[in-house]
Amino acid sequence: MTAPPAKPTLHPRNRHQGRYDFPKLIKSSPELAAFMIINPYGKESIDFANPAAVKVFNRALLRALYGIQHWDIPEGYLCPPIPGRADYLHCLADLLAAEQGGEIPRGNAVRVLDIGVGANVIYPLLGYSDYRWQFVGSDIDAVALASAKAIVKANGLEKAISLRQADPRHILKGLIQPDERFDLTMCNPPFHASLAEATKGSERKWRALGKADPKRKLPVLNFGGQNNELWCEGGEIRFTSQLVAESAAFGQQVRWFSTLVSKATNLPGIQAALKKVGAVNSKVVEMGQGQKQSRFIAWTFQTE
Repeated sequence: MTAPPAKPTLHPRNRHQGRYDFPKLIKSSPELAAFMIINPYGKESIDFANPAAVKVFNRALLRALYGIQHWDIPEGYLCPPIPGRADYLHCLADLLAAEQGGEIPRGNAVRVLDIGVGANVIYPLLGYSDYRWQFVGSDIDAVALASAKAIVKANGLEKAISLRQADPRHILKGLIQPDERFDLTMCNPPFHASLAEATKGSERKWRALGKADPKRKLPVLNFGGQNNELWCEGGEIRFTSQLVAESAAFGQQVRWFSTLVSKATNLPGIQAALKKVGAVNSKVVEMGQGQKQSRFIAWTFQTE
């Protein structure tokens, strides 16, 4: 008999291996102590059903593991699960390394465009901390951009991370300038087609985690999120299809385009769209964080 394929686990370079060292986190961020609980397994944890707890937890992780001293987001904005965000960056680093004899390119010569940087500016913070890459982050939400700019300024990262207002009608057009080149683009697209769909997805997570206690009022979305962060008309497939279509015009200015894909069933349609626009190569990279499985697709219009 053939053994089933192993599920992907956290990338070997991911700083979030094993259980969290809560005493260390509390030492760096004492406010986290107020949110500590004992989970059903008798282990120290936080209440991941509490958005305030998740935000303080993220702040503690960034401070203790990445040296990010100042981080906050407006109420109701997306509070990202950091381990999975870090995995996306490490896998993209491997993509670049594969073309350079296995050596990961580091430093500000590597330029990355983060499409939909959000109020949390998480990808640039992690990518700069781990690889010292230079980032440009874009967003259509003025409040999100103001929050991202405040985080960047508070941590003295203005030379490493710049931010741009994007046109809501386009994703890349008007954003990438004629004389610009990027090694990578990355994107965490709006996965859902409506608020109702996003809410159902959150309810499924609660059931899977055993948190659906009928006596307890749970938040609609534990990680928060505004409209353009979590859902858009047509959902993930429409957004990604537009990204693919627009990418063709910038094929010689970007080495690798990429985007997260939450639903594996969307991959065949995305791959067909890539073939239609003339992508030379594409790769699907599977990632895993505990019970959650995720993936991204990367494509290029350039030969090796």
